[in-house]
Amino acid sequence: MNYRTLSPCGLALALFGFLLPAHGQNPPGFNDLKLGDSAPEFSLPGVDDKTMSLGDFKDAKFLAVVFTSNHCPVSHAAEPRLIKTYQEYKDRGLAVVAINPNHPEGLRPDELGYSKYGDSFAEMKLYAKEEGFPFPFLYDGETQAVAMAYGCQATPHIFLFDHERKLRYKGRIDDCRFPGDEHVTQPDFRNAVAALVAGQPVPVAITGPIGCSTKWRLKKSEVAKDDEKWASLPVSIDLIDAAGVAKLRANASSKYRLINVWSTTCAPCVEEFPALFRVARRMGMRPFELITLSTDMPQDKTKAEKFLRQHHAGLPEHLTTSLTQEGRKTNNYLCTDPSADALIKALDPEWAGPEPHTILVAPGGAIAFRHTGKLSEVELLEKLLAVLTPYYQP
Repeated sequence: MNYRTLSPCGLALALFGFLLPAHGQNPPGFNDLKLGDSAPEFSLPGVDDKTMSLGDFKDAKFLAVVFTSNHCPVSHAAEPRLIKTYQEYKDRGLAVVAINPNHPEGLRPDELGYSKYGDSFAEMKLYAKEEGFPFPFLYDGETQAVAMAYGCQATPHIFLFDHERKLRYKGRIDDCRFPGDEHVTQPDFRNAVAALVAGQPVPVAITGPIGCSTKWRLKKSEVAKDDEKWASLPVSIDLIDAAGVAKLRANASSKYRLINVWSTTCAPCVEEFPALFRVARRMGMRPFELITLSTDMPQDKTKAEKFLRQHHAGLPEHLTTSLTQEGRKTNNYLCTDPSADALIKALDPEWAGPEPHTILVAPGGAIAFRHTGKLSEVELLEKLLAVLTPYYQP
């Protein structure tokens, strides 16, 4: 492969291997729809609580069946370009129907790190409203029969049919997994639509879908194993003084650090703690780490550690190397400095002192956001995604 000839998106795809899953990963009954095949029938519930079928699009000259999802960063990036093509060609006969093929049980928590939503039907309604989908969004996750009939290997994965509902194009929306238009060099779906509208052959009729593998329900056993692995992580807590806190805050790492100040005697701290670690687990494939900083008395270290164990607040394996390089053994600490002022000065001079207090520290030490008081899981995810973004970035 000549990497010099690739666009930035193409180069990223080549380097990261972000292409199709192997056919062996697909469930029994999976169909590889061929060019010229008829569009398989479907009857699925939509986010408007109406059931739609293939026949509801009988008046459209061309129909694009687009498998997409709430959680996938490639879908997040490509959907605005899909909407743009739809708006451009809807008056010339193009109809689009989006379908979520994923079952929530097939998703590990760390596969949700680019969205505040999972792939449930209820969350689809919120996602479609926020994204401003101008076309129907249907749910196939319960049986995944439509995804298997069409041969959906990833999200997004698009199937374009002519007026006879014969398949004329299948594959990606375009060659880019990043947001915006500037890195797109091959707008394959748009080119296919333009060709059909002009009565011409589709120039490139088959492309590999760029995106996140379909989350088949049968993957729930893998998710269960991941749950067991997380629950068995070793949990420890180390003592730290104000100077050590200042070093953590300086953040010489390449990761964003979410530092949460808490104590076992603080009711809102205890209430928000499970959500903190759900979010930390969710962000497992992003440049991110959660550091907890207890203000319990040093003699209550055992009590704090017991609480952490109860909430499976262990150190994920993917962080062990970076912590070793920093000379650290844990991301859970108990502050020993008797001066509250010293802790505030070391961590966040703008913090007034109440707990819980949470800051997100960017690489280099700048505070990206701060919050005093209890954070809900959704609030925290929104704040994190506002900084880390819901996309892959060039």
